[in-house]
Amino acid sequence: MGAWFENTYLATSVFVLIGTIIVTVSAYEKTFVKTKRAERNRRIGVLIGGCILVLALGVFRYGQANLNQSLLTEFATHRVNNPTDGEVNKGISVTTRGFVDEEMSVKGDKAQLVFYVTELEVPGRILATDELTLIFLNAYPTYKFGDLISVQGALELPENFTPDFDYVQYLKNKNIRTTISYPKISLEPSVRLSKLQQLKITFYRRIFVIKDKFQSSVSRSLSSPYSAYINGILLGTRQDIPDDLTNAFNRTSTTHILAISGYNIAIIAKALLMALVFFIRRRYAFWLSVIIIILFTIMTGAGSSVVRAAIMGLLLLLANGYGRLYDPKNSILLAGGVMVFIDPLALRYDVGFQLSFLAVLGLIYIGPILKEKFKRIPELLGLKEILLMSISAQIMVAPLLAYIFHTFSLVSIPANLLVLPFMPIVMLFGFLTGVGGLIFDSLGRAIGLIAWTIASYQLHVIQWLGSLSFSAVTVVMSSFVLCLLYALIIFGIWSMKVIKDQSNGNNQKKS
Repeated sequence: MGAWFENTYLATSVFVLIGTIIVTVSAYEKTFVKTKRAERNRRIGVLIGGCILVLALGVFRYGQANLNQSLLTEFATHRVNNPTDGEVNKGISVTTRGFVDEEMSVKGDKAQLVFYVTELEVPGRILATDELTLIFLNAYPTYKFGDLISVQGALELPENFTPDFDYVQYLKNKNIRTTISYPKISLEPSVRLSKLQQLKITFYRRIFVIKDKFQSSVSRSLSSPYSAYINGILLGTRQDIPDDLTNAFNRTSTTHILAISGYNIAIIAKALLMALVFFIRRRYAFWLSVIIIILFTIMTGAGSSVVRAAIMGLLLLLANGYGRLYDPKNSILLAGGVMVFIDPLALRYDVGFQLSFLAVLGLIYIGPILKEKFKRIPELLGLKEILLMSISAQIMVAPLLAYIFHTFSLVSIPANLLVLPFMPIVMLFGFLTGVGGLIFDSLGRAIGLIAWTIASYQLHVIQWLGSLSFSAVTVVMSSFVLCLLYALIIFGIWSMKVIKDQSNGNNQKKS
């Protein structure tokens, strides 16, 4: 909602004023006294006013997150003419110090690095800061998370290179407002860090060391691209997957397999709990599973889809561990509320966040409708459920995918139907391959034969379907059509629910 207003502080003030007036007037005991439902009308008025006040809080929170001004952006906006090297209107070169805040992203001979700046050096003084910037650099030398470095280069404001993708807001959603292109980088052991930052680096480094060793073990046990695929479905890493294979995933609409989603988390959570209860008491197994899921979320980079899946997975573990009923509707509402409060920009600018929640909403609301419609069709090795769940998720995400990526997959359903049933097995043996390789290379390669067989089948199916000329079609869609499609989907779900409630009511009367 806050994205609709240029001046979010003015909008917040207006909503606070309107909400306060409605609550005050509605709560006054003499309001609506001449109506038969005075008490009910007062409660409705207080509820409406309260919702407007909550809306004001959301607009204010969005305005805070969407601020453009920072210490680094002030230096990025300054320009100087430099006739010696032919550069005109070039940014001022500054020296910044801090630490590498994420794993280095490498693609070919180019790389990107998220840099946490703690100090900015200007002539005569050092300014303390607490911001992120994105560094474009060559793939070599490599830098690891937590490396203390000094960076000398010109800060720049990011720009949108294509009209179809808002790169500026994409970076802002990651709390990045500036970039530095190919600066001079040197190790700087004397960077001053807070106790919390030192603790974060120490903790995360140990997790990433385990991740690196596991990925290396899988890479030694399996050849490419199968090792990259196994690491992708287990840890969400995609940078080693070849471009032609990535394109095949896109054309078959199976990219979600490479993203750590609720499906992956559910498999891991259930497997952990089932394995641990054989060795320790159920309650201890539950808390150990919670810790492992949290560490796993950090290890995968804590993307929006992973965080959403982790929250829902933890709630599922909580329900199973303490014998409570699990309601996915409440879970996704809680997960979405927590994530939007922490990162208000995700609701509008994080495509992964949007697709992840739409897919789950499809499973929750469309899935039961399809199950009811096709209940007479017999179950065959779980294929019916996989097919219906795939269709449910695709109905919800297809309009947004077509709107953003201008493509629609015609082979999505058969691709998911042929691939998804084998996901738990390939994840299990992929994990055992990595663990076995950490013990003995020969053990990892032996177990890897099973993982390779299943992964080889899945990748051949995806590549074959993706190579078909009709596998995907180009779609150009306006925002109005997008909203209209989702309005029709919501209306369809509501209509089906009304028909079902009426049918249940009639059956109760007959009985």
